[in-house]
Amino acid sequence: MKRLVAYFSPTGTTRFVAEKMAKAINADIYEIMAEVPYTQAALDWKDPASRSSIEMADKASRPALADKKCPVADYDVIFIGFPIWWYREPSIIDTFLESYDFSNKKIALFCTSGSCGLGDTASRVKELTGAEVVDGRRFFDGSVDAEFTRWVDYIGL
Repeated sequence: MKRLVAYFSPTGTTRFVAEKMAKAINADIYEIMAEVPYTQAALDWKDPASRSSIEMADKASRPALADKKCPVADYDVIFIGFPIWWYREPSIIDTFLESYDFSNKKIALFCTSGSCGLGDTASRVKELTGAEVVDGRRFFDGSVDAEFTRWVDYIGL
């Protein structure tokens, strides 16, 4: 099975986890980036006028991607990682999912968060892609290689 770790990481936390995961499970890696990068002010979840607050309040929000060159077609399994925003995936993940054909792919979600897990994100991802979405997991920046390999073994990917 050919594996790809695709991740969105505006602060670097998810990048750190994704890089460790890709190395531990022998996967290629791809960074999902916004066409307009997120600033610290844009990420201020306490400010209802911040970019992230506005995007997350609008379920139809689809921030533009910096590129649409992710080689999804070349992989059997795509691990998709992101920080949890407002108890779900950031809207840019929805943009990413709607930009590619995930037919006949398996998607495994992972997230970074100090306080909550994936919630019902898997059902939304399945609805957006039609792909098989397997058990996801929350990781911390202190996660070690054995945690990634145990999880991948557990979900059979």
